[in-house]
Amino acid sequence: MLLKPVKSAAQKIALVPTMGALHKGHISLLELAQQKADVVVCSIFVNPTQFTDPKDLEKYPRPLEHDIQMLEAAGCDIVFMPAVAEMYPTPETWHIDLGPAEFLLEGAFRKGHYQGVTQIVKKLFDAVDPDIACFGQKDFQQILMIRQMVAHFDLKLEILSCPIIREDDGLAMSSRNIHLSAADRQHALILSKALNYVHENFDTKPIAELLIDAETMISATPGVELDYFTIANGETLLPESDKNAQNIVALVAAKVGQTRLIDNILLS
Repeated sequence: MLLKPVKSAAQKIALVPTMGALHKGHISLLELAQQKADVVVCSIFVNPTQFTDPKDLEKYPRPLEHDIQMLEAAGCDIVFMPAVAEMYPTPETWHIDLGPAEFLLEGAFRKGHYQGVTQIVKKLFDAVDPDIACFGQKDFQQILMIRQMVAHFDLKLEILSCPIIREDDGLAMSSRNIHLSAADRQHALILSKALNYVHENFDTKPIAELLIDAETMISATPGVELDYFTIANGETLLPESDKNAQNIVALVAAKVGQTRLIDNILLS
């Protein structure tokens, strides 16, 4: 109801979906949305169907008062904070074809995760009916899956991928960083260092050598358990061997202490 006058006036609506625990990365999404649309809606909803580990859901940070203050300071027009019962009033099944990339990388480590992600994002799209939705590049695979969902339902909206926002030392901003100890925080820097190494040497070293170097750097760092480091095609997420391909991305996931982190860098 709140957005009906906006739609009637043919104004553009942008949605920034979040799970809260906001940081500067989220605010950068909001700022881009403000440039692209007349009205910006930010949703805060910790979605239970995308967590493959119940303990992960339980410990997910929920600093709601802090989040609302950040959004007010950033000039967000509307904050949408539905309850779980509102989004899932009755038990339901959800499964759509997201293509082979669903089962690679994060999909292999967190089976069913992207079904849960696309399920809630579709519900948010239905509730807000945005013209634009903004997501962070850090969740590179998630954006691919959401684009697949948008194509599946033939939704008329634009999905924007927004650059990764980093701390001064290079660590990608994440709501999960709060769980890192001081030592973990230092060890976690190897992820962005390895990505930058690959980026800086991409033109001069073979892909196979870059992968070995990056994996060696990460594996040699105490307290860091590597899940994967890949140089992949940005559309299929399959390993890329052709440096002249149009869309190449390096992606990494690792457990640092007890916290699992992901990061990536565009190579072409």
